[in-house]
Amino acid sequence: MDYAAFNTNVTVDDFDSVLAYAQQSAWQTPDPSSPSFNASATPWWMGTYHKTDVIGASVSFNFTGPAIFIYGHSGPSYGSYEIQIDSISSNLSAYASNNASGPTLLYGASNLTYADHTLTLRNLGATGRDQGGDTLLFDYLLSTIQLAPSNATASNTTYEEDNPALTYSGTWNSNKSPNFSGGGSSYTNEDKASVSFSFHGSAVYVFGDKKNDHGLYSVVLDNKTAEVYSGISGCGGAFGATCEQMKPTLEYLASNLDDSLHTLTIENIAGVNNSYFDLDSIVVTVPSAYGPRQFDDSASGTPFITSSAWTPSPSNATKNNAAMGLSPSWDAFIFLFMILVYSQSWK
Repeated sequence: MDYAAFNTNVTVDDFDSVLAYAQQSAWQTPDPSSPSFNASATPWWMGTYHKTDVIGASVSFNFTGPAIFIYGHSGPSYGSYEIQIDSISSNLSAYASNNASGPTLLYGASNLTYADHTLTLRNLGATGRDQGGDTLLFDYLLSTIQLAPSNATASNTTYEEDNPALTYSGTWNSNKSPNFSGGGSSYTNEDKASVSFSFHGSAVYVFGDKKNDHGLYSVVLDNKTAEVYSGISGCGGAFGATCEQMKPTLEYLASNLDDSLHTLTIENIAGVNNSYFDLDSIVVTVPSAYGPRQFDDSASGTPFITSSAWTPSPSNATKNNAAMGLSPSWDAFIFLFMILVYSQSWK
């Protein structure tokens, strides 16, 4: 990690669409749209989590950056889990004699090469060394990204769904509510309906809704290969207007961008169910100076700069962003930003 650069942690919640669950039905979650749901009454980030007793159940995340930190839970009912980053795997245990009082750091690595990585968290259940059970709980992760070179500053600009800088194609409708970022969102269930946006910035974040009547959508940045994500609710279940995450989720993230004009295009893949896609807002990070990093040489075949990752015990791990060499003021801003942008919504 370049500790002199302008780094920040991006929080990725367990419901966010940038995560891919191999089998959503293998996980149990709270229902954020339930009348009894109260996020502030739980210790979990955004009040949700993904919990499983299924051996082999997994969740994956593609990211670009030098560090990743995964939070879940530990206690007597938890067993082992596998962390795989690219081709390198580590087996750890979340077992503890007593339940932790809140989210526990399950894994951390701050010595990754600056490159594109794929992280997979997989439940292994009780193994020979575990005294616990087969349970694994995933709450959220932090991905460290670089926004600007050393001595630079950066600020966020929010583009609401009705900003004239956004170009819509196909049939879109709007929701109006003070609970959305800016008071509204745009949605469509037309196949191939799209929205495009051109910008200058070092990072871009897309936020939207998540519900069981949502489906797949593709994102293309600067004519690169399309990336496909799922907007289906984290609760799983049959197609329908159920289990809505009332707070907009992170639908797309890109960083380490240069100072050229970038174009982002999002297209709905409606399928046979005529599934929906919702856009709440797009946030762009604009630095005072650009300095995109060159990717590290991966000829060694390992994602790590040094021989091993930092893997603290779940029983004594703590979240300390300052100790990781991050910018404390910006990191606090990102957390506040995520709280503000995750406002209650519905269609």
